[in-house]
Amino acid sequence: MDENSPVFAIAVAAELAEMHPQTLRQYDRLGLVVPGRTRGGSRRYSMRDVAQLREIARLGSEGVSLEGIRRVLDLENENQLLRDRVRELERALADQLIARPGARVFAATTTGGAVPLRAGMRPQRNTAVVLYRPQH
Repeated sequence: MDENSPVFAIAVAAELAEMHPQTLRQYDRLGLVVPGRTRGGSRRYSMRDVAQLREIARLGSEGVSLEGIRRVLDLENENQLLRDRVRELERALADQLIARPGARVFAATTTGGAVPLRAGMRPQRNTAVVLYRPQH
């Protein structure tokens, strides 16, 4: 079971969130916390939903309006989605680095640029003799 699994009936979720079940129904109607539903239509709350309900109560006690609470929750949800995406991309990058070690090797040019090299290859050296003449 993870934090997003809808397992708690409304009475249990209300007790965990220290709220009246009618308050949870009202928040569902307003779209603040939308629980999962069973085939019969009963609400089922996840631990994440319960945490959001507690956050709503905390923000409300600090004087934040329901619209302000909605905005805060939307931003927190968006932030979580972005964090999840970053973790997904980090895993994909790590998988690529493991699958292709040394695939991204570069060498510096004499002008300061970068050129890609195949794995196991060395950059070509310039062995030309250059005569140095100081400027007067």
